[in-house]
Amino acid sequence: MEEQNNQVMKDNTQPMSLKDWIITFLILLIPFVNIVMPFVWAFGGNVNISKKNYFRAYLIFLAISLVIFILFFSAMMAFILSIIGSQGAQFKQY
Repeated sequence: MEEQNNQVMKDNTQPMSLKDWIITFLILLIPFVNIVMPFVWAFGGNVNISKKNYFRAYLIFLAISLVIFILFFSAMMAFILSIIGSQGAQFKQY
């Protein structure tokens, strides 16, 4: 049992091969799977440490990008609505 645990630990710390990375990115091309698998790889138990760290960084970057997008979209919507509101006020004068 201990030998098997050592083998799993040894496999998880080995660098990933080019073939492993290609398979990883091919899996990410599948719709809906590409949403679930980064979470599985980032927080799963029996995952290569390189892949785990990569997808943790990926999810952090994704969260930061999402927050920036929401802030930018909110600012643009506020700007557009203020222009529409000011144009409506001008039309009421005529």
